[in-house]
Amino acid sequence: MNQPVQKNTLYVGGLAEDVNESILHSAFIPFGDIKDVKTPLDQATQKHRSFGFVTFLEREDAAAAMDNMDGAELYGRVLTVNYALPERIKGGEQGWAAQPIWADADTWFERQQQEEEMQRMQAENKAAMEAAEELHRKKMAEDRDGEKDEEIEAKNDPMAIAEAEALKAG
Repeated sequence: MNQPVQKNTLYVGGLAEDVNESILHSAFIPFGDIKDVKTPLDQATQKHRSFGFVTFLEREDAAAAMDNMDGAELYGRVLTVNYALPERIKGGEQGWAAQPIWADADTWFERQQQEEEMQRMQAENKAAMEAAEELHRKKMAEDRDGEKDEEIEAKNDPMAIAEAEALKAG
């Protein structure tokens, strides 16, 4: 799955245990104004998971920080710095998305109503087509029955018999 990158948020991997959000902020502030710094915690140990995110106000600052800090050393560890992918939480129309599951509730309900309306219209159209076909079949049957009646009448009509014989003779 090809996810768009966030050009002003950087993923910083390879953080030493001693590095906290304040130290990470200090390491990246020379490249520009920072909007946010996060180091996600491991729920079991309550320590960061050796990576963090630095969000700059400007994309150009993030690009400069990535160029300069990728492969740099901080507290004895080599950093890996890349553009961050959007946060992935369960939910949304696409399964994994950057919004909570309820964020698309309105569009989901709207789509459900549209689908129900389409199904209702298709059912109406199908019923109308079936009724038209049945009417056509009845009309064709009546026409065939009418032709047979005319033939029978013609066979029993003395004037029609005389006309037919005159046409054959002439």
